[in-house]
Amino acid sequence: MEIHGPKFLGAMYKDPFTSFSLFQKFTVEHPEAYWEIVLKEISVKFHEAPKCILDRTDKSKHGGTWLPGSVLNVAECCLLPSSRLRKEDDSVAVVWREDRCDDSSVNRMTYKELRERVMLVANALDTMFSKGDAIAIDMPMTVHAVIIYLAIILAGYVVVSIADSFAAREIATRLRVSKAKGIFTQDFILRGGRKFPLYSKVAEAGPLKAVVLPVIGDDVGIQLRQQDVSWKDFLSCVDYHPGPKYYPPVYRPVDSVINILFSSGTTGEPKAIPWTQLSPIRCAAEAWGHIDMKVGDVYCWPTNLGWVMGPIILFSSFLSGAALALYHGSPLERSFGKFVQDSGVSVFGYGPSLVKAWKNTNCLQGLDWTKKETSNVDDDLWLASKAYYKPIIECCGGTELASSYIQGSMLQPQAFGAFSTATMTTGFVILDELGVPYPDDQPCVGEVGLFPLYLGATDRLLNADHEEVYFSGMPIYKGMHLRRHGDIIKRTVGGYIIVQGRADDTMNLGGIKMKVSWRLLQSVYHQQVVVQKCWLYVWY
Repeated sequence: MEIHGPKFLGAMYKDPFTSFSLFQKFTVEHPEAYWEIVLKEISVKFHEAPKCILDRTDKSKHGGTWLPGSVLNVAECCLLPSSRLRKEDDSVAVVWREDRCDDSSVNRMTYKELRERVMLVANALDTMFSKGDAIAIDMPMTVHAVIIYLAIILAGYVVVSIADSFAAREIATRLRVSKAKGIFTQDFILRGGRKFPLYSKVAEAGPLKAVVLPVIGDDVGIQLRQQDVSWKDFLSCVDYHPGPKYYPPVYRPVDSVINILFSSGTTGEPKAIPWTQLSPIRCAAEAWGHIDMKVGDVYCWPTNLGWVMGPIILFSSFLSGAALALYHGSPLERSFGKFVQDSGVSVFGYGPSLVKAWKNTNCLQGLDWTKKETSNVDDDLWLASKAYYKPIIECCGGTELASSYIQGSMLQPQAFGAFSTATMTTGFVILDELGVPYPDDQPCVGEVGLFPLYLGATDRLLNADHEEVYFSGMPIYKGMHLRRHGDIIKRTVGGYIIVQGRADDTMNLGGIKMKVSWRLLQSVYHQQVVVQKCWLYVWY
C-alpha cells in the first residue's frame, strides 16, 4: 500500500479521526519513533548519519540533543532527486510569473535546472566571501531570491533574512546584529506596474557591499556605489562555459546555523533568531504530516524571506518534492489570482489582510481556485466557497519554533478560526493564573507552556539570553522545564483550540501604550475589549 503523510496515519486504524489523536499522543511520548519514520519520508540525506534520534543524557540542552553526530547540507537535500519520494531531476521545482503578465505562460524550473543555477551562484559566492560569513538577502521572494538563499547555505555561509518592507534604519539594525558581510538586493520592487526603491534604502543603511539585481531586464536601473556590483558582474566572476556547473556542498553538523531570522522588533530591538539544519526538517515534517505535501503538489504563499514563512514554504516544498509557486508582483490584484489558477496551486497560504482585499474588490470573480486548499480566520467561509469548500488547515507557531505548535489536520473535522490538534511530537499544557496546568481534557483559558522536547526550536539567541526569554519563570511539569511561547489559548468543549492574544502584550488604550498582563485581561475577554490578532498562517 502506497501511503503519504496523513494517509499513513489513517491507515493505522479504521477510524482516522481517532487514529490521528492517538498517534499524536504517541509521538509526544515516543518522539524518537516518529522522527525515525519522518526522516525516511522526506528528502533528507545525511553525509554522516546520526548516532541516535535523541540523546536524552545531554543535560546541556533542555530535553536532550537531536540527531547527535549527524552531518549534512540541507540545501543539497533540497536539490537532490529522491527515488523514494519519486522526486526526479525533471520534476518541477519552481513555478513563477512576472508582475501583470497574465497572458504569458507560467515559467517552470525543474530540480535539475534549479540545482545548476544554485551551484553557479555558490561558485560566485566563493569569489567574494569567506566560509562562515553571514550574507543578507533583502529583496522580494522571487525565483532569484530562492536560488541565492539555497546557494548561500550550500556553500557554507549563513543567510540573514531581511524583509523588503523595512526602512533603512531597520535594515541597518539587522545587519549590525547579524554581523553580515554583504547583502543581496534589487534596484527596485515592482508592484502593480509601479517601481518602488529598494537599493537606495540598503545603501542608506550602511557601507556594506551589495550585489544588486535588476527588477526588469539584464541591467540595473540605478547608479551603484563604488563598492557594489551588479548581478551580471557578480556572476561573471565565475569562469563560465557551457554545461552544468558543479559545486561540492559544504557539510556541517546538524546544529550549525544556516539562517538568522528576526522577531518583529515592535517592542524593542528585534531578537536575532538562528535556525540550524534541524529547523528545515521540522518544516518539512509538518507539511508531510498535516497537509500531505508530496511530489506533484504546488505550494503558494505570498510572503518574504525576511519573515519566517519564507524559509518555511521553501523547505516544506523542496524537502517534500513539491513545486514552489512564486508571483513577482502584488498579491492584492487579480493578476495574482490568475497566476494561482494557471499554475495549478494545490496548497495555498495567506494572511487575513489579503482575503479582506480580495473580498472588498471582488477581484477573484470568475477565477477557478478549485485545486487549492485554503485557510483564514474571519473570511475563511467566503474564501472556502471559491474552492468548493475544500479543507481549511489553520496553523499557529513562531520563528523560534521553525514551525507551528497547533494546527489543523486533514483527518479531523475543522472549525473556522480554531485549531484541531497539537502538531506531531508537540506537547503542551495550559497554565492557570498561578502557573498550574489545567487537566488535559478540561475546557479552559490560560498561557500555553510547551514541552521542551521540540525538534527544530531554537536553543540560542544572538542578542538576548535564550534561557531568560524562553524558560525563566516557567514551571516544572512532570520533570520538564516548560518552554514559554507567550500565547493565551482557549481549549473548548470538544478539544478545539482558539488563540486569544499574547501574554504581557502591549495594548494601545486611549492613545496610551500599556504593558498589560493576560491575567488582568481575563475579566474583559468576554466583553471583547481585546483586539484579537489573527493567528492563522501568521507568525510573530
